[in-house]
Order: sequence, then structure tokens, then C-alpha cells
Amino acid sequence: MSAGDKIKNAAEEFGGKAKEALGKVTDNDKLVAEGKADQAKANVKQAGEDVKDAFKN
Repeated sequence: MSAGDKIKNAAEEFGGKAKEALGKVTDNDKLVAEGKADQAKANVKQAGEDVKDAFKN
């Protein structure tokens, strides 16, 4: 996996955490859910990249 992919996935996960935290502070359940979904999406991408890396080595 390229470093760029790792950075993008980490940024997406961080953005999801920030969105979730903002939703909690503002008592916005929709924003909390979106943040969790963004984090999950980033984690799935990361897992896919990890699988690719495992087969390269």
C-alpha cells in the first residue's frame, strides 16, 4: 500500500471521529451516525489495503 493511501485512510478516519465528536457536542444524532459511518468506511478501506499488502509479501 502506498503511503498516500495510508494517509488518505487515516485522514478519513480522523474526519469521521471529528464529525462524531461534533455531533455529540451539538446533540446531533445524524452527525454522530455520519461520523461513525465515515470511520467504518475508512477501516474497511484500510483492511482491504492490508490484505493487498499481505499478498504482495
